Amino acid sequence: MTEQTSRPDTGSSSQLLIDFGPVGVFVVAYNVLLRLPAYKDDAVYIATGIFVVTTLAAMAYCLWKRGRIPPVLIVTGVIVTAFGGLTIALHNDTFIKIKPTVANLFYAVAIVGSVVMRENVIKLLFKHVFTLPDRIWTVLALRWAALFAGLAIVNEVMRQQMTTADWVTWHFPVLMGLMVVFALAQTPLIMKHHVEEAPASTTASD
Repeated sequence: MTEQTSRPDTGSSSQLLIDFGPVGVFVVAYNVLLRLPAYKDDAVYIATGIFVVTTLAAMAYCLWKRGRIPPVLIVTGVIVTAFGGLTIALHNDTFIKIKPTVANLFYAVAIVGSVVMRENVIKLLFKHVFTLPDRIWTVLALRWAALFAGLAIVNEVMRQQMTTADWVTWHFPVLMGLMVVFALAQTPLIMKHHVEEAPASTTASD
């Protein structure tokens, strides 16, 4: 067994923290500030500032620890900083609430664009995990694009129907829950078409 395969994988938990930590801090910070009379009126703006800072900190951590920032995190950082900055500068919480809409639409368009350009981003991200026919990679990519477009619509409905407090608390678990359910629903298709790579043949030496 090689050193690489015997080494425990410690990156998954840290990657989850990098990906979802900032939005978790945003939700917690807002709900704490909302209960403090001195900060209640500006809770969403202070929490947004914290959201921006923690997102940039996650990017800096990746750069320091790994020498690179994942492309998805770069996109997230740009969108969070832009819409968070507008929220604070214009004192209008609409901007931070449409951030998930813009982000999800961007992902949907990017995935469809990658399929059209024959550089399927879903395949690029997961080909080291699954071996699938190109047709199935295309199906998966288009399904993910449809999911992200759907999440954008769901966020729009939520932000227009909910108070800011309810949106901050519920938008992340609702959108993430839908994504998890969707991902699990793709398992039968993946397992049906996944082809296990044949182990390398070895020649007996005795």
